[in-house]
Amino acid sequence: MLGLSNLQGTDAISGQPTTIDGLNESNNWNLDPGGNKVFASAPADWAMLHDPGHEFTDVKEQLCGAGGDYPRINNSGFVTNYSATQHFDNPAEIMKCYAADQLTVLTALAREFAVCDRWFSSMPGPTWPNRFFVHAASSGGLDHSPTKLDMASSILLNGYKFDNGTIYDCFDDEDIEWAIYTGDLLPQSLAISGMHLKLLEGRFKDFEDFARDVSDPGYSTSYVFIEPSYGHVLTHGGNYKCGNSQHPLDDVTRGERLLKNIYEAIRNSPHWESSVLIIMYDEHGGFYDHVAPPEAVAPGDSITDPENNLYNFDFKRLGVRTPAIIVSPLIPKGTIDHTVYDHTSVLATVENIFGLQPLTMRDKYANTFMHLFSLTTPRTDAPTTLPEPADSGIKCEGEEAAAATTAQAAYAADAAAPVDPSLQGFVHVAFLRDLQASPAEEKENLIAKYQNIHTRLEAKQYLSEVSHKIKGS
Repeated sequence: MLGLSNLQGTDAISGQPTTIDGLNESNNWNLDPGGNKVFASAPADWAMLHDPGHEFTDVKEQLCGAGGDYPRINNSGFVTNYSATQHFDNPAEIMKCYAADQLTVLTALAREFAVCDRWFSSMPGPTWPNRFFVHAASSGGLDHSPTKLDMASSILLNGYKFDNGTIYDCFDDEDIEWAIYTGDLLPQSLAISGMHLKLLEGRFKDFEDFARDVSDPGYSTSYVFIEPSYGHVLTHGGNYKCGNSQHPLDDVTRGERLLKNIYEAIRNSPHWESSVLIIMYDEHGGFYDHVAPPEAVAPGDSITDPENNLYNFDFKRLGVRTPAIIVSPLIPKGTIDHTVYDHTSVLATVENIFGLQPLTMRDKYANTFMHLFSLTTPRTDAPTTLPEPADSGIKCEGEEAAAATTAQAAYAADAAAPVDPSLQGFVHVAFLRDLQASPAEEKENLIAKYQNIHTRLEAKQYLSEVSHKIKGS
């Protein structure tokens, strides 16, 4: 995304003309297992058939090469990792990039506001720890995707804890209104300890309500976090198709539609002149990048559960770059920011705005993007509508039809397969919601049911069961 955009604009710091740090003739290749160069190319497929590896060990190979380790990074192992872990005959697939006309919405926003080309994920690993960093400036030592939890783990019944809490705890302490809008019944943020109480308090809302809420002149919510829809993975344990999270298995244009809807709701609301919209991705998804992640300040808090730190990672290294765009009427058009950021820069900026103390050493020393708000008066020339997303030609089957299709194929493909990492975390979120929605006397039975989930088929069946239970409650 944006790697072949060749975006040109004004440097956020110097005010001089500059170009986004994307792909060029010297950096647009990676080596295949035979030592041959595989070049980046466009267009990319609207949706991939396979999910590239982005677990901790995958990312280490991608950055350091096969057998390599930090701190020696040369970004040489993306194609070899894709070939080795997925056993594909077409390693060039991992090097495909979207052309600008494929991402009409994202590209329009990047040209109109500020694009950050030094925004790195918070650690070189998968989704869950990186998501936790944007909420807590830490992952509590978690350096991998969630694994199966047993009764000895405090995480099972309570969710993930952090020594200094989360940004939402800080908001509550200062009586600052916040909300999380979700596209699914089982958002990842519910895996955080205490969030189920916040769910009961009404802090979690359906994304369908966002445009209506923000159009209210009396809307008093100061901080909003939006989680996308993860598609069929949460309705019946399928894959990520028919969501809008831009997961590789999903149609990327559905995520474009989400961005368009969010922006236009804010732009045409009474709150536009005092707003900032941060568009970010949790991690790189296994896709190629030529920039070596820099060193980072470790959070400095404790490993809150012994099961968290599988690889003994010290969190003194950022992960691979991710796309990031900052939207505000106080940002000049065509801004390109080369400042180094990670997900905790969101927290550092929010803490600066609201006068809050940092949660960890990571957000204490993270760069803020306050300098981007350089205009003294809000812009009036920002577009009120964005271009339509490109037409991918991909249609989504209904939930019931998709579930039936999944069920027909599940026994052959899933009955003996272990629960994959991306699914295991959501199974735990489903368990926490099941626990919260059920009478206290059912606790032991629910625990036993969770403990008996061993295969991908059983995980899918459980997700479907809990989803229907929540809808009916």
